[in-house]
Amino acid sequence: MSFSDMIQTADWKGEKHVPVIDAPSNVEAGKPFDVTVAVGKEIPHPNTTEHFIAWIDLYFKPTKGKFAFHVGHADFRAHGESVKGPNQGPVFAAPKATFTVTLSEPGTLVATSLCNIHGLWESSQEITVAG
Repeated sequence: MSFSDMIQTADWKGEKHVPVIDAPSNVEAGKPFDVTVAVGKEIPHPNTTEHFIAWIDLYFKPTKGKFAFHVGHADFRAHGESVKGPNQGPVFAAPKATFTVTLSEPGTLVATSLCNIHGLWESSQEITVAG
């Protein structure tokens, strides 16, 4: 079994676990831009003590490169836990993160997320670089 065998993919419009990448499809070389990754864009994902998105990772793989680069990690730790009981806590963390990125060549943004019950999920978006 390889790591890729554990990762699930689907259309984010019909599956609440898929990380959705919101980024321009074309950027200017050397100019910073924002990449927002969220889980539950079209269909909200539960955010409860029992069922939640634990983290989101963002990677970049250059078109002409062999290896991907880990851009960043967002960890979500507040899911309503409390000594009062499940979902009674004062804070819940939404599974959404924004990364500021600068590219010098085209490639693919790849986002992964982990649901504590339904495992690993992945999505990707091609991005071109001008100039």
